Amino acid sequence: MSEVRDGLLLVDKEAGGTSHDVVQCVRRALRQKKIGHCGTLDPDATGLLLLTLGRATRLTRFLIRAPKVYAGVIRFGSATDTYDASGKTTFEHPIDGLSLDAVRAAMAELVGTYEQAPPPYSAKKSQGVRHYELARRGEEVPETSKEVTVYDFSPQGELEDGALRFTLSCTSGTYARTLAHETGRKLGCGGHLASLRRLKIGPFSVDDAVTVGDLESRFTAEGAPGACWIPFDDIPLPFPQVTADAQQENRIANGQTVLVREFEATEGDWIKLVNLRRQFIAVGTVVERIGDRGVGVVQPKVVFK
Repeated sequence: MSEVRDGLLLVDKEAGGTSHDVVQCVRRALRQKKIGHCGTLDPDATGLLLLTLGRATRLTRFLIRAPKVYAGVIRFGSATDTYDASGKTTFEHPIDGLSLDAVRAAMAELVGTYEQAPPPYSAKKSQGVRHYELARRGEEVPETSKEVTVYDFSPQGELEDGALRFTLSCTSGTYARTLAHETGRKLGCGGHLASLRRLKIGPFSVDDAVTVGDLESRFTAEGAPGACWIPFDDIPLPFPQVTADAQQENRIANGQTVLVREFEATEGDWIKLVNLRRQFIAVGTVVERIGDRGVGVVQPKVVFK
């Protein structure tokens, strides 16, 4: 078994199981208990799941915020209570005369930064109870919303029997199901998400991922497991990196501030700290900038020993 105790694992999730199911399978296959994930996928959705293993679980909060890219299909002419194909039909309308230009215009209205309400059947919690549990019991689902940014939401190809392929680029926490539902509502014919596949999370691509079925063979084979595994020291983070000398490394290990040079960041920004051996030793924040020559004071916040 290749050494995979601390790092990132890129998994290509198949349809039918939950993200938690994937985590459980990986735990068994790699005999690793400490595993987190950077954003769930609905059971019917497929594509990239980014798993954090071992010490990397402490980085989940930084990685989970990365923007996401999806490909999917909207089916027009019917809306459902779950906003996807798994739900009960709540509205139907003929789609005769529906044009691609009209759909494109409706989708364009959903690009931008705004408050988005989740679908009634979602994993969000209120007083410890998930919204889909309330919905299944017929109880009222609290109205909530979250600020999201949709960078791109556009058609791919032509309308085919009321179905349209699309691409979506957005911030973490954006519901593709809600976008599909809202597009259908704007057009007056209803619509729901027929399929969804996550292609990217930040710099990570599903092209490099491994399926759960191939996991054991990939990690028991001779040699490195390939691009699906990113060792702890090589994990890219969405902020600058600074190299600490031996004296600074000792101070960082004890949670003390260090004076660093030649970095591009402002007060409050996060910094990745590595030592002279290129080992990842901590994540810190800039507490003070000194002058305009890239000098500042960094306070370690997450220290790896």
